[in-house]
Amino acid sequence: MNIEKALIEEIGPVGGKLHTGRSRNDQVATDMHLYLRKRVVEFVGLLSKLQEALIGQAKANLDTIVPGYTHLQRAQPILFAHHLMAYVSMFGRDIERLQDSYKRIDALPLGAGALAGTTFAIDRLYTAELLNFGRVYENSLDAVSDRDFIVEFLAGASLIMTHLSRLSEELILWSSTEFQFVELDDAFCTGSSIMPQKKNPDVPELVRGKTGRVYGNLVGLLTVLKSLPLAYNKDMQEDKEGMFDTVKTLQGALQLFAPMIATMKVRKDKMRRAVDQDFSNATDIADFLVNKGLPFRQAHEVIGKTVLYCIQQNKFLLDLTLDEFKQFSELFDDRIYETLKPETVVAARNVYGGTAANQVSEAIGRAEAALAQTQAWTEEYDAKSR
Repeated sequence: MNIEKALIEEIGPVGGKLHTGRSRNDQVATDMHLYLRKRVVEFVGLLSKLQEALIGQAKANLDTIVPGYTHLQRAQPILFAHHLMAYVSMFGRDIERLQDSYKRIDALPLGAGALAGTTFAIDRLYTAELLNFGRVYENSLDAVSDRDFIVEFLAGASLIMTHLSRLSEELILWSSTEFQFVELDDAFCTGSSIMPQKKNPDVPELVRGKTGRVYGNLVGLLTVLKSLPLAYNKDMQEDKEGMFDTVKTLQGALQLFAPMIATMKVRKDKMRRAVDQDFSNATDIADFLVNKGLPFRQAHEVIGKTVLYCIQQNKFLLDLTLDEFKQFSELFDDRIYETLKPETVVAARNVYGGTAANQVSEAIGRAEAALAQTQAWTEEYDAKSR
């Protein structure tokens, strides 16, 4: 009614015809489609900027070796670039989900009326053309009662926040005194009110914390919809608060994350020291012995005994003499030292998707090509959604 009043003030009495052949039900649904269509394009753009920042750091760290973890225990050496590119892949899937959801958002409910259509001879396809919608809803009942497109957006947003939260957790760990792998720019951190020596990673912590509210918005809307009969019900007013809150939360997180990653300082020396002072190269002993003809199960036993000996002697594998190696297997020779170097361990994983430098470089190239396609999509659909 306020819009109609403003329109009458602007163009005169003809503005009173705005409501002809329409209902609040299909008008509000249309508004939500228009709004969310813009936001999805915006989020694809923001995700591509985050990917760009991650790729930039990966390209700068193609020679940086870091411990790879499973169960938060050091497992095998990997390139730090390889680790970062894992998140590029995650956010790539997020982009694909948003782009796919756009197809459902890009459907026009206008003309469905309250639930049954209208007696006026309107042309819904022409209206869709004017508003740049790809299609119209086939069924008037479905048009006014469908909120799947919002649920789908909230589900996609929840996964985006999941990935941001996982990356946040790693940034929090990496920037701690225990790790010292990275240093976040002061713009994304705060100090303590009573402990001046501290530098708290506030932005990652806040993003990690806000992930739960996005999950809650998804579950909340699913719960509202789960038992509603067709068509429109007043319960559906509850669809907006969670949607708007999720948009605001996601905007804040993504707008901050790209510059935080781009300005992050990587402590290559600390990462290298961590790799040199662990047993993450132990698996390559097994590969060395297997290539010499020893069955893997026996090679695994040799590793266990060798590592236990190192722990007892307060040594690491590369500290052992050849005689010390040979007490566990006569198959060891001088080549074991080259095999156990972190650079050799990393380079040996030369398979598609592996951590060898040439494989990571190729992965970066593929990611940059996909990024260019994403940016082209964003430009095209941004113009369409205006």
